[in-house]
Formats: sequence, C-alpha cells, structure tokens
Amino acid sequence: MTAPPTVQTSAEDTALPGTATPAVAEARRLMARRSRIRLFEVAVWAAAVLAYFLLPSKMLVLTEIAILGLFAQSLDLVLGFAGIISLGHAAFFGIGAYTAGLMALHAVAEPVLGLLAAALVSALAGFLSSFLLLRGSDLTRLMTTLGVGMMIAEAANKMAWLTGGADGLTGFSTGPVLGLFAFDLWGKTGYVYSVVVLFLAVMVCRRIAYSPFGLSLRAIKDNSLRAGMIAVPATRRIVIVYTLAAGLAGIAGALLTQTTSFTSLDVLAFHRSADVLLVLVIGGTGYLYGGIFGAIAFTLLRDSLSIATPQYWMFWIGLLLVVLVLFGRDRLARIFEPDRWRRRLRGKGDAA
Repeated sequence: MTAPPTVQTSAEDTALPGTATPAVAEARRLMARRSRIRLFEVAVWAAAVLAYFLLPSKMLVLTEIAILGLFAQSLDLVLGFAGIISLGHAAFFGIGAYTAGLMALHAVAEPVLGLLAAALVSALAGFLSSFLLLRGSDLTRLMTTLGVGMMIAEAANKMAWLTGGADGLTGFSTGPVLGLFAFDLWGKTGYVYSVVVLFLAVMVCRRIAYSPFGLSLRAIKDNSLRAGMIAVPATRRIVIVYTLAAGLAGIAGALLTQTTSFTSLDVLAFHRSADVLLVLVIGGTGYLYGGIFGAIAFTLLRDSLSIATPQYWMFWIGLLLVVLVLFGRDRLARIFEPDRWRRRLRGKGDAA
C-alpha cells in the first residue's frame, strides 16, 4: 500500500490567523514607504503659508484656487483612482453650497457646522446616485452622471422658494470660524480657512490612496472583472469612493458659499463639471496633487488670458487642452528637458 503524497506547505499556509507572514510584512513596509510625506509636498504647503505673507492683495484669488483644488481632489478620487469619469460632479458641489447657505440662513452661521452639514448631505446624494453607476460601460456612466447633474440643477431652479431660483440665495452671513476668527473684506480669514480645510482633505485622501482600499480602487480601475476574480468587492468599493468624493465636493461648495456669502444656480452649472475635469487634465490624474497644480495653472491662465484677450481666452484654453491630449504631459516635459537639448548639441558638435 503506497503512502499518500505529501503536500508542500509554505510559511504563509501554516501561519496562524491574525499573524503577519513575511509577504504581508513586506507589503506593509512597502505601503509605509510609499505613504511617507515627500519633500515637494512640504514645499507645496510651505508655499501656501508664504503666500499669505507675500501676496496679501491676492487673497481672494488664492482662496478660489484652494477651493477649486479641493473640488478637483474630490473628482480625482473617482476618476484617477477608480476610473469613473463624471460630467455631473458639480451637482454635489452645488448641493454643498446650498446646504451651507441654508444652514447659515435658517439655523446656525458657524462655518464648521455648515461644512459638516454640507459634507453629510452631499455624501448622501452621492450614495444614492452611486447605484446608477454599477451597471453599463464608461459611456453609460458618463451620460448618467451628466443626467443626474442636469436634474439637480433644474430642481434647484424650480424650487425658488428654497434656493432663491435665478436670483440666488442671499440674506445670510457667515459667522466667525469656531466663534473666534471673523471673515474680513480682504479675504485673509477665508484663505487660511480654505487652505486648512484643503490640507485636511488631502491628508485624508493620502490615507485612502496608500491603504489597501486605495490599492483595490486601482485594481478596479485597471480591470474590474479581474479585481472581482481576486475577491475585491468592486460594487461596494465604487459606492464607498463615490460617496466620499461627493462629500468632499460638497465641502468645496460650502467653502465657496461661506467665503463669498452668496450662492446661485451657477454652482450647479455644467461648466463647473467641465472646468474641474479640465483642471485634472492639466494637473494630471491618479496622484494627490494633480488637482492642486491644475487649479493653480487653470486659474492663472484664465485670469491672464481673459485680460490679454477678453473675447478669445477660451480658445487658448481649448488649444492647451488639445495639445495635452494629443502629445501627453510626459512627452511635452521631455521636449523642454535641458539635458535633451544638451545631448543634441553635443552630438552635433561631435559630428562636425
């Protein structure tokens, strides 16, 4: 009688549940190393602090950049990490804006409470609409998000008794932040407030991006079918990340309302979704600071071009978009790389 064949077992197979195997420990070390704050990140936030002292006359523009950067960061969660393109992301931005305004008008004017309320209401809207994205192709999702955004914008227009309709929501004022820091006409408090909120949001997104949840989102983006085959719950992940992104977009909208003490149907307009998508195209998707860099570039380009050519500034923005899409950001960077031209000149000199 022959003995049964022996089965080779590895350390991972014999490890007790809850113990860290060498492979798991190595994965944890890799994720911890990738999640370390890099030098350029410190430079970004140091520049934001220095801007407060060096550019006192540009506080309103800098505040707008911070809000747009947060809005782009929220879209990057679903586009850059989960691969879900949206043309209706302004719906959550507008919901947050109106929630903060209504809170200040009918309840409390404390900005932080308004932010929390805007985040919750927008996240709820994102959760309910996320189930519409679970079926169909990318084109289906694109049109679904566009349809949801258009419906919410039209609903806000019809509910003039609540939103103010075409006249906008007015008659409210934003109280001091935490009861201590009042908003001023020069926008200094609004800038600091917006940058602090942006910083906290980026730190939350960093934690998401460098976690197993963030890695599973990248797997879904690459191939959702294959991700499901390795037990990644794609449906649940899409619902969660879309809800989180909607909450962040709502916070960005609330910041706009609180720093301007006004909101209107413009916060729900289609151009909001198109602009934030353009910001991500300029800044890059799939990494944490693409939305911030894109917001800086887009705002500066828009302001400078609208002054130089008031009637045709959108033409130049569109031309930039076409160039970025056709040639790619990396290829353009290599064209203007100093070493590239130095090697070419050296080669011509050797040939002569």
